Formats: sequence, structure tokens, C-alpha cells
Amino acid sequence: MSETRIPSPTEIEARRTPAGGWTKAQLAQWGVPWPPPKGWRQKLVREWKEQQAYTPELSEFRKPMPVPDGMVQGDLF
Repeated sequence: MSETRIPSPTEIEARRTPAGGWTKAQLAQWGVPWPPPKGWRQKLVREWKEQQAYTPELSEFRKPMPVPDGMVQGDLF
């Protein structure tokens, strides 16, 4: 069984229909039943925030390492 991806608060707002709601299909993709229960958005936002607390930013892994004194970038150790 595949895990449902939790949308960000920005994505939730961006997926509104022109009428201001969300489609049944869109909510189903987020694991929200139809009709959506009271508080479904707050629950998704809370779950998304909890997920972010355990997911390090990729940029953290892309930061260059400091170069030791006397060496130049690209020297082999």
C-alpha cells in the first residue's frame, strides 16, 4: 500500500477550485474522505509540519565543506 503524500499549506490553498472549495478527487489524493470532516485542513497542516520536523532540507547536504587552512578547494586528502 502506498503512503499518501501530505500537501503543504501552500499547495492546499493553490488547489482550490474557482468556486473556492476542493474537488472530491483532490481530497481523495490527500487521503481526506468525502464529505470532508470538520478540521481536515488543520489536520493536514499539522501532519505536514510534523513531517517537516523529521525531513532535513536537501540544501543542508549541498553546503560546501569548509576548506582547511593551507589547502585549496579541489585538493585531495
